Amino acid sequence: MNFFEPVRDRTKALSLVEQTVAAMEQAIRQQVLRPGMAVPSVRQFAKTHGLSTFTVSAAYNRLVAQGWLTARPGSGYCVAVPLRPEPAASTPPSWKPPQIGASWLLSDVFADHSIPIKSGCGWLPSEWLNETGLEQALRQAARVQANQVAGYGHPYGYFPLREQIVHELGRHGLALDIDQVLLTQGATQGLDIVVRTLLRPGDVVVVELPCYANLLQTLRLAHLTVVGVARNEDGLCIPSLQAVAQTHAVKALFLNTVLQNPTGTSLSMANAFRVLQLAEQHDFWVIEDDVSRDLLPGVGPMLVALAGTDRVVYVSGFSKSVAPSMRVGYIVSSSSLVKGFAQTKMTMGLTTPEIMERTVYQVLRLGRHRMHLQRVQERLRQAHDELVGLMDRHGFEVFSRPRAGLFLWARPPGRWREQGTACLAEQALQHGIWLAPGSYFYPDQADLGWLRFNVAYSLHPGLWQFMRRIGNA
Repeated sequence: MNFFEPVRDRTKALSLVEQTVAAMEQAIRQQVLRPGMAVPSVRQFAKTHGLSTFTVSAAYNRLVAQGWLTARPGSGYCVAVPLRPEPAASTPPSWKPPQIGASWLLSDVFADHSIPIKSGCGWLPSEWLNETGLEQALRQAARVQANQVAGYGHPYGYFPLREQIVHELGRHGLALDIDQVLLTQGATQGLDIVVRTLLRPGDVVVVELPCYANLLQTLRLAHLTVVGVARNEDGLCIPSLQAVAQTHAVKALFLNTVLQNPTGTSLSMANAFRVLQLAEQHDFWVIEDDVSRDLLPGVGPMLVALAGTDRVVYVSGFSKSVAPSMRVGYIVSSSSLVKGFAQTKMTMGLTTPEIMERTVYQVLRLGRHRMHLQRVQERLRQAHDELVGLMDRHGFEVFSRPRAGLFLWARPPGRWREQGTACLAEQALQHGIWLAPGSYFYPDQADLGWLRFNVAYSLHPGLWQFMRRIGNA
């Protein structure tokens, strides 16, 4: 029984172990090898196909781990008997919309791949990612000897990636020492670490209206007093921020400098300077969440480069530019503060996964990432132009037209401006469409009829068929 012919040219094929695994898996799926049947011994398979016993043994062990084979002590290997039959391919289960709610929105949504149209999500489509560069980086990381990543790693994170971050931020005019950079599990954990270290229950903090939804949950869990200041097209409303600072003992301001989530707007240079002047005058921290900067063509103000690390704590990450699953972020601040952040990080969950940090480092080091970002920026610009055109034709009010980044903030015409968009999101889910109502992005969950649109997912014809249907209802 010969169901396998190895390809030995490694430039055109998988490794011999992977080829063996794939061939055995296919033979089992096609029932060439049936449940309970004995398979050739390691030595026999190796001799028949001209492989080493080490290669075959590694492949068999992998097939056992994946549930395709069963190892029988003293009797070799046989095809595993499935615990339950696989569902027939001709009768896929019908899609049912999830029950919308706090749990789904804040956690289950990231594991729910069933929704066909993800207009409300916060990440790039997988087909837009730098697949070649990421695969190369993964291969480079896989070559690391196991004993080099067997320990917990450094509390501050993988040193070469921190060096790379210092270099990249230097291009923006920020001179740093290596001990001013702390790696985290994504920018969201970075914000949590900052909150836990600098703030105490009851402290007054200022957020943008609207602002990043997950930040609001972090601030609630910390029992902070949250005050909102309106975001306009060129940044924060300065008179409102000044009034808040004069009437409250503000400890920190949280904001996105460029390509804000959810409005897509960026601070003007004049607005950035006024924000920093008020922070200095009233002595509060500025927590700069800058996770979308890699999606910005050209330049925009960076508060930490303007004011330094004694006033600004800078938080960013690679989920928007490398891959959402690469949970690698970082905090930049003064050396003394970073030391405190590192202690909080270790208390929360010890060190961060070095293998992920090594992979991100390889993505940046291999030299293709900048060209990839340019392609993504151009695709986003085209998506913005097309989406704004659709919105104009359907009577939407568009808050701003940034032509960059992931997000547009807009509200549909008609009764939704009075009724709010939470019920609209419920209706959309029944049609396989995920919308992000504006109430998610306000501390008091105000529903003013706005929606956050991810431009990369919002050109689907089904979305606009739905919008026309509810507009005519």
